[in-house]
Amino acid sequence: MEVRGQRRGPQHWWVAICLSVLLSCLERGSAQIKYSVPEEVKVGSVVGNVAKDLGLDISSLEERRFRIVSGTEEAQFEVNQNNGVLYVLKNIDREKLCESVSPCLINLKMVAENPMEIHYVAAEIMDVNDNSPSFQEEEKILEIPESTLPGRRFQLPTARDPDISLNTVRMYKLNHNDYFSTQIRERADDKIPFLVLQKSLDREKHNEHKLVLTAVDGGNPPRSGTLNVTVLVLDTNDNHPIFSQEVYSVTVSENVGSDTSVIQVKATDVDEGTNGEIEYFFGGELDPSVYDMFSLDKDTGEIRVKGEIDFEKADVYKLDVHATDKGQPPMSTDCRVIIKVLDENDNKPEIEVTSLSKMLSEDSKPGTVVSLIGIRDKDAGLNGKVICSLSDNVPFELKPSFQDNVYSLILKQHLDRESVSHYDITITATDCGQPPLSTFKTLSIGVSDVNDNSPEFLHNPVELYLIENNVPGDPIFSVTASDKDLNENAALTYHIVREETAQVKITAFLNINSDNGQITALKSFDFETVKTFQFHVVATDSGTPSLSSNVTVNVFILDQNDNPPVILYPLSSNGSAQGVEEIPRNVNAGHLVTKVRAYDPDIGYNGWLLFSLQEHTDHSLFGLDRYTGQIRTLRSFTETDEAEHKLVILVKDNGNVSLSATATVVVKLVEPKEAFAASDVKSAAKKDDEDTNVTFYLMITLGSVSVLFLISIIVLIAMQCSKSTDYTSKYLQEANYDGTLCHSIQYRSGDKRYMLVGPRMSTGSTIVPGSHANTLVLPDRRRTSEEVRPSTQTQPTTAHKRTQTPFNDD
Repeated sequence: MEVRGQRRGPQHWWVAICLSVLLSCLERGSAQIKYSVPEEVKVGSVVGNVAKDLGLDISSLEERRFRIVSGTEEAQFEVNQNNGVLYVLKNIDREKLCESVSPCLINLKMVAENPMEIHYVAAEIMDVNDNSPSFQEEEKILEIPESTLPGRRFQLPTARDPDISLNTVRMYKLNHNDYFSTQIRERADDKIPFLVLQKSLDREKHNEHKLVLTAVDGGNPPRSGTLNVTVLVLDTNDNHPIFSQEVYSVTVSENVGSDTSVIQVKATDVDEGTNGEIEYFFGGELDPSVYDMFSLDKDTGEIRVKGEIDFEKADVYKLDVHATDKGQPPMSTDCRVIIKVLDENDNKPEIEVTSLSKMLSEDSKPGTVVSLIGIRDKDAGLNGKVICSLSDNVPFELKPSFQDNVYSLILKQHLDRESVSHYDITITATDCGQPPLSTFKTLSIGVSDVNDNSPEFLHNPVELYLIENNVPGDPIFSVTASDKDLNENAALTYHIVREETAQVKITAFLNINSDNGQITALKSFDFETVKTFQFHVVATDSGTPSLSSNVTVNVFILDQNDNPPVILYPLSSNGSAQGVEEIPRNVNAGHLVTKVRAYDPDIGYNGWLLFSLQEHTDHSLFGLDRYTGQIRTLRSFTETDEAEHKLVILVKDNGNVSLSATATVVVKLVEPKEAFAASDVKSAAKKDDEDTNVTFYLMITLGSVSVLFLISIIVLIAMQCSKSTDYTSKYLQEANYDGTLCHSIQYRSGDKRYMLVGPRMSTGSTIVPGSHANTLVLPDRRRTSEEVRPSTQTQPTTAHKRTQTPFNDD
């Protein structure tokens, strides 16, 4: 339409020329008038003056109603009643009015009234090249096998042009290409184009060819139309399948799940259709186990896991894959697929122990090899690299060998079976995988005993408190030692050390059970003879060589009330003690008549003496001091008082079963002068006898005290040297006289002080009721601010052993 519109401008000139020619050639007379009008002429263009050409009066045309009464359904022309000019009323399209009819005539019937006249006018529509050639199809598809030989012709569609004569299709052209050309054949008035194959086709190079067929008419300027011709090259099976890679390489982790995709091989065949359809197969020369491990999709070429992938069984798989097309005959090719298995840390390290010594002597030297440890891990790389370690706090270590993952378990320090007799050694092997895996193995190693420990006594020294008068042959004590070693190294025997000294000769009367350490006394001990002694017991084990240790046993003899009081004054004769005292009648109250003197070899309560009057003539005359034995007058004498008085004094100790003695004192009252004379004579005689007797007893007593003091000092020194600072037992000798002879032994045990008291105790001493009869607890001078309180006294054992339990200070 655009081309048509652009060409109308020049056509106006052409129309004007044609009209002038036609008008000059218009035939007159009764014959039909014929005009020639080009199509697409401008509306309003003058065709001709019909009235003039018909010879009608122009002035009467309007009055006679000159008009066109016939023609096309849609009037293309109109006549002007004013001047009789025939002009174009509507756009004229020859192709629409006449299609392919030639010539194209439009007959017009014109009428004029008064008088009625009918005239026929013909208008020939002249063709204008206003239409381009066109093809019925937009695209023509030709299928030509690639095996077609050159020179083959293929008919193409013809173009249609509504124009006629020179304006219709005159020629066909084909765009330039290497494979095709056109050839036109004329059939009747038609020109038929053919496509001619100039060169053999190759579908694999060009599977189709895009061509443009151009139809050109003969107009001036010419008009053309095009047809897209697509030549599809049909395939023949002339190409092998080709894999994208000759060798495929892929990695897959072991233990992947079944049906996991590993890789997809891809082969292409440039052929098409069944010639290009490819199927995949495993090569028949593969190991049969491969078919159990992998599957191959024959259509897609995808390889999937079928079995269990285990790196430890195979770390690489090599597969041959064939690709075959479906052409006739089929063509095939092959490729190699290498599947590398990636190791996963799925195996724990394995610990192998060889040459294990289950028992190790405790005197083994550091560096002793106990066992060989081998570590193995089936994994590879870091997953198979193993770090080995031991549990903490064991006297062993791992020493790596020159071989990988081989260790020696060696002793790194001295052993002591008595501290640890058995070791459970945990060996931990951990690989370096992610996550790491560990294996644990426990080795049990016992420590065998050697005789490296001497027997030990629980206490050293040991204090034994033994009541005198024990039964000979009865056990008195047991010593027990322990040995940390085992078996024969801990089997102990006991014996008493026999020394040839004055004190320890007593040990000759002691016997010990060598198996259990029970000590038996073969004699009865007397406190008044021996108060303390010491001996040593040795415990020896049965090891090789044997080891021994000794314990010091300090024996303290405890007093029993086995001695009655002894009257020193008055002197005893014929089994009774009796004396005569003369005093003047004129003495006042409180006069000292005499003093009864006595002592008891026992100590403590057993040696504590009390005096009492058993018989007297007049209770109002004389009084007796309960503690000192002094006899004093209670009042002055009168004339009526008798001249002689007999006093019987009972001296009694304080033992559990008390013992006593009596003394008789006869008091005679004399006149003062006689008393002085008699007193002088008697005093002289009496003094001689008394001095002799007192001196004798005093020498005995002082000798005993001195010996006891010396023994106490020796024992004290020995015990002080053997005792620790925390446990002391000190003996102190102290003489205390208060009217009667008395003696005491003080000793310390720990932080307690004890005193064994003689016949008369000091008024500063404290006797604790309920304590042993001869043992007093003294206030600790170091702790004067604290109160002394008694505790329970331990009773003697069946072995006649009495252990003195000290009183606890709060």
